[in-house]
Amino acid sequence: MLKVYDTELRSRLFLGTSRYPSPAVLMEAVRVSRAEVVTVSLRRESGGERAGQGFWSIIRDLGVRALPNTAGCHSVKEAVTTAQMAREVFGTSWIKLEVIGEDDTLQPDVFGLVEAARILIADGFDVFPYTTEDLVVADKLLTAGCRVLMPWGAPIGSGRGLNNLFGLKALRAHFPDIPLVIDAGIGVPSHAAQALELGFDAVLINTAVAQAALPARMAEAFAKAVEAGRAAHLAGPMEPREVGRPSTPVIGKAFLG
Repeated sequence: MLKVYDTELRSRLFLGTSRYPSPAVLMEAVRVSRAEVVTVSLRRESGGERAGQGFWSIIRDLGVRALPNTAGCHSVKEAVTTAQMAREVFGTSWIKLEVIGEDDTLQPDVFGLVEAARILIADGFDVFPYTTEDLVVADKLLTAGCRVLMPWGAPIGSGRGLNNLFGLKALRAHFPDIPLVIDAGIGVPSHAAQALELGFDAVLINTAVAQAALPARMAEAFAKAVEAGRAAHLAGPMEPREVGRPSTPVIGKAFLG
């Protein structure tokens, strides 16, 4: 079981809800993925769906937990205001906090992120910060009161997988008891399996499922990959070697003179 903010989850796959061809396709993808947490952007839904109520109805029908986010926010004030509005609409203290600092890579503004996290935590929010793999930033977020971190694997929607393995491994090693969810950049199920094999607790997937030719089939594939990666991590993978080593014993081998 994965425990985040005193909530126990069976699934280690979080699913995003944007960019699906239709609500029906989204609902089927969530069902087959067995995800228990889905992200919802108040900014995206509020324009045509009566302040998010249309999506909120879908979330209720699916029986999953909503994790509203502050997607698209570029300032502390904007992110905090969006979070407060999302709490009113979705009735949850959970918030995935995004403060974007660079438009091409959508890299987080880590300075604004820490400031916004402090404000929201003081206001009673359970903050899931979208951050980088930087150890100093991670420590400041935890000091601010975050109990979960969501480091990126690669830029949002890029599908590049885990770009900085050294940094991600260091993050996992430095904070062994903190739930770490890889957020952004996962493109195929093998990327998700790799993240879980490295000891990360979960992954958040959106574009790779929503934009697949068959989103439900892809969601199911990710669910299986996450389970496989977690099982491999618990089993204790072998360490890579610089030289070959025979798998068949050579003792007792016949030598011809």
